[in-house]
Amino acid sequence: MFPWQRLTPVLALATLISAFGSSFQYGYNVAVVNSPSSFMQQFYNTTYLERTGRPIEENFLTLLWSLSVSMYPLGGFFGSLMVAPLVNKLGRKGTLLFNNIFSIVPAVMMGVSEIAKSYEIIIVARFIVGICAGLSSNVVPMYLGELAPKNLRGALGIVPQLFITVGILSAQVLGIRNILGNNTGWTLMLGLTGIPALLELLLLPFFPESPRYMLIQKGDKNTAKKALQRLRGWDDVDSEMAEMHLEDESEKADGRLSVLSLLSQRSLRWQLVSIIIMNMGQQLSGVNAIYYYADNIYASAGVEENHIQFVTVGTGAVNVFMTISAVGDIHSFREICFTSVTWMPYISIACVIIYVIGHAIGPSPIPSLMTTEMFRQSARSSAFMVAGSVHWLSNFTVGLVFPFLERGLGPYSFILFAIICLVTLVYIWLVVPETKNKTFLEISQMFAKRNKVEIKLADVDLPPKESKERPEDAGKVAAL
Repeated sequence: MFPWQRLTPVLALATLISAFGSSFQYGYNVAVVNSPSSFMQQFYNTTYLERTGRPIEENFLTLLWSLSVSMYPLGGFFGSLMVAPLVNKLGRKGTLLFNNIFSIVPAVMMGVSEIAKSYEIIIVARFIVGICAGLSSNVVPMYLGELAPKNLRGALGIVPQLFITVGILSAQVLGIRNILGNNTGWTLMLGLTGIPALLELLLLPFFPESPRYMLIQKGDKNTAKKALQRLRGWDDVDSEMAEMHLEDESEKADGRLSVLSLLSQRSLRWQLVSIIIMNMGQQLSGVNAIYYYADNIYASAGVEENHIQFVTVGTGAVNVFMTISAVGDIHSFREICFTSVTWMPYISIACVIIYVIGHAIGPSPIPSLMTTEMFRQSARSSAFMVAGSVHWLSNFTVGLVFPFLERGLGPYSFILFAIICLVTLVYIWLVVPETKNKTFLEISQMFAKRNKVEIKLADVDLPPKESKERPEDAGKVAAL
């Protein structure tokens, strides 16, 4: 049993820097194209007119705009495919540092797109910054999950999602017409995504690599121990080192699992099915339809044009405040919100906010945390690759299809999302176990029963059980 663990300055700062430098960008780029969409489409139309001498057709403009939105999650899919090889080669921290190139380059591209008179640059840049988001959405939870002690793993696991929602809110605030969401400020707004990347590139090198990666994958016991001592704030980390060594010994027979090996492992069958269903449910719930197309949704619900930007910001603020809470997902109320009654638009606003609350406190932060917890070190990188691919393909589908779905079904398009939420809820209720305060090895043993396999543990001597009381040795780092 490990001693009571606290949040040390090193652990807290590593969490904040990696989440702001990487997760923040994911959220920011989800929402950044929503508020200035009319000005961007006007730029598309003007550019097309100057090239061809005729106005752009409505269907072609819809296609171009759908591509501008959906190239971001498509890039996220390709970024997810890069997770396993990069984290195994460069490490968790090394991958986050390398990933910043996929933010800084497209930030410059989007910033000069109007000067270059090219909407193609925006579409390509959205794909590249999507690669950044695809990597960060998988690597940050993996990195923090391996840094955190088990009693803080859940709390720190929510931090990336919190920064995603802060990124969304920041884009919505900057998108107000009097700030940057106007005809002259939208290119700067798109280009600001490079600033968090620069800060992470400067600061993250001063923090430790994942001790689990250093010990289990690199075999560097001394570096792993030093990193663990910095993260915990005291010298006696033998219990955690022994637990990591036990995990290492228990999976040596399997070796490092590729994605194909992962798919064929009976001992990981239910874990794999669970992360696929949770990530599909998270994205096909329709949440990103709201963030990608919030202004259009509120306009179709009858909200006055001058009020839409503030309602959108309010929705983002609610999302931030509710991310650290728990449970619920409500969609179907919106389907009754028609504009023939003057007060119905406000019911629509309330229902969308209730939906955002429901998503933020459960489906939003939990899948990445569960992916970290359900898989041991040998399979974790490949599991994140699978989970991330499903996540971003589902996101891409929503971003590309929703404008056409809304034109065809109107408000009834959300009924499809409500059905998906219900199916996901039933599966999680029946299949997914509680993992709170469990070690990675204990969680694997819980799933072993459902998979009808036995996990054989090597004989590893663990140190004596320690008190749960907080150690009072001299020289410890003070808790935040």
